Amino acid sequence: MTASTGTSRKRRVRMELPLDLGLTLFPLQRAGRWDPAVRVGRHQAWRATHNPEGVATVRCARDGDAVEVEAWGPGAELELERAPGVLGAEDGLEGFVPQHPLVADLHRRLPGLRITRTRAVFEVLVPAVFEQKVIGAEARAGYGRMIRRLGQAPPGPAALVAPPDAATVAATPYFDFHPFAIERRRAETMIRAARRAAWLEATVGITAEEAHNRLVSVPGIGDWTAAEVAMVALGDADAVSVGDYNLRNVVAWAFRGERRGDDDMMLELLEPYRGHRGRVLRLLMAGGVGPPRRGPRLALRRLELG
Repeated sequence: MTASTGTSRKRRVRMELPLDLGLTLFPLQRAGRWDPAVRVGRHQAWRATHNPEGVATVRCARDGDAVEVEAWGPGAELELERAPGVLGAEDGLEGFVPQHPLVADLHRRLPGLRITRTRAVFEVLVPAVFEQKVIGAEARAGYGRMIRRLGQAPPGPAALVAPPDAATVAATPYFDFHPFAIERRRAETMIRAARRAAWLEATVGITAEEAHNRLVSVPGIGDWTAAEVAMVALGDADAVSVGDYNLRNVVAWAFRGERRGDDDMMLELLEPYRGHRGRVLRLLMAGGVGPPRRGPRLALRRLELG
C-alpha cells in the first residue's frame, strides 16, 4: 500500500501553555505502539487521518515554544486549520484547582499535558467501539489489523495507513469485521455510526451535553464510548468514562488508597474538579497511578469467520 509524497503545506503553532507533545497526543495512538496510522514521540508525531476535504498525513514537531506542523494530501489545508486544537492550544486551565496533593503533584510534574481536540469524531469513535468491554490489548491489536486491511495509504513520506473512512465502514458487511476480533453487535454499531457520520461529526459545533445526547442516541453507543469521543475529538476536559473498569479503581486508589471502587465513588471523588474531571483522569493515568496488578493477564481472543 503506497501513495505519492506530493507537495506539503506548513504552519507554525505557538503554544501559550507548556506542551508535552507525547503526553498530549498519546490518546490518538489507539492501536498501540505499532499503530499504522499514528506515531507519537516525545518531540515529533505523525498522523494519517480523514476530514471532509480528504485524506491527509500530518507531521508535528516541537520547535521551542511552538510546533511546526506540515501536512500532505487533499485534507492538508483543513488539518493545518485544526492543528491548534489537535495540539491542545485551545485547552485552558481556567477553574482548575488541584486540591488533592497527588493531583497537585502530577500537575506540577506533568505541566505539558494538554487536552487534544481533533474534531475527527467518527475516527475516534471506531477504536472506542473496539474497546467496549474487552481487554485493551485485544482491542488495540484488532483495530490495527482493521486499519491495515481496510485503510488507505495517504500522501506523505511517513508510510502510514489512514483508518478507513465512514463510507468504507458503512459498506463493509458485519462478518468482515470478525478477523479483527469484532462480533456482530459492535460491528453493527460501527456501521450504524458510519451511515450517520456527518450528523455525528457535527457534534463539534454544539454543547457538550448536546453532543453527548446525540452520540448515545445511536444504538450501541453508551456513556463510556461517548466520553471517550468527547475527550479526544471534542476537547472536553470534563469527560468521564463512566463504566470503565480500570478508571474507577485508579480513582479509588489515588484518593482513598482502596484497590476497588465503583462509578458512584469515582464521580463523588471527582466532583470537586467538575469542568476538569477528565483532565484529572488523564493526569492519574499518565502518572501511572493505580493499585498493583494481581494475577496473570488474560489471553487474547480472536474471532474467525464462521
